[in-house]
Amino acid sequence: MEREVIKRDGRREPVQFDKITTRIRNLSYGLDSMVDVTELTQKVCAGVYHGVHTSELDELAAQTAAYLSTRHSDYSVLASRIAVSNLHKNTKKSYFQTSIDLYNAGLLCDEVYKRICEIGVELDHVIAHERDFSYDYFGFKTLEKSYLLRIGHNVVERPQFMLMRVAVSLHVTSPLREIIQTYELLSRKYYTHASPTLFNAGSKQGQLSSCFLVTMKEDSIEGIFDTLKQCAVISKGSGGIGVSVHN
Repeated sequence: MEREVIKRDGRREPVQFDKITTRIRNLSYGLDSMVDVTELTQKVCAGVYHGVHTSELDELAAQTAAYLSTRHSDYSVLASRIAVSNLHKNTKKSYFQTSIDLYNAGLLCDEVYKRICEIGVELDHVIAHERDFSYDYFGFKTLEKSYLLRIGHNVVERPQFMLMRVAVSLHVTSPLREIIQTYELLSRKYYTHASPTLFNAGSKQGQLSSCFLVTMKEDSIEGIFDTLKQCAVISKGSGGIGVSVHN
């Protein structure tokens, strides 16, 4: 039986070696000649099953390219490009529209959402989508797995959207130019924020700090477990904890 791939719009079509090769080759610009697109495509096609979704096909191609990075580091670059391109195809291009979806899903706080509604059009013009391709494969997959916001099981944020969410949250009462300046510095990797800030900025979970020092309340069952509860609440917000258990 001829294997079929399910497109993002639900259409079905036969798996075509040439189309997969062309997609991968279009993302292999500027890479070393040791990156063999044809061989990579052959390995991808060997793992394709009937009824595979286009998104799964891209994920398989990215994983296969990452596996081949032991041959040459440019395979990892290609893997990242495939993975980022796949995310871009599965998400909206507009930061403003994505923020509306996140708010309707109960993930953004009112104050940040109100500010985004005021300046959303301007922010869409500032977003530099091409900078998502500057992450290596491991870095991007880490963001995708743990940092980018989801609605249900689906990732709806792009890396640049995450950085803009942080910028808006930190400067929610500031002029637009300060939001843009912070986004540009984050996007160009001049600095970054700790994980809790990237996780929670703009969300209803407003815990942005990364380190907490906690002392035992008292040397009793009640004191010990009150302290454990405090640690659990901090940990829930992705904070790191140092605990002093004696005087």
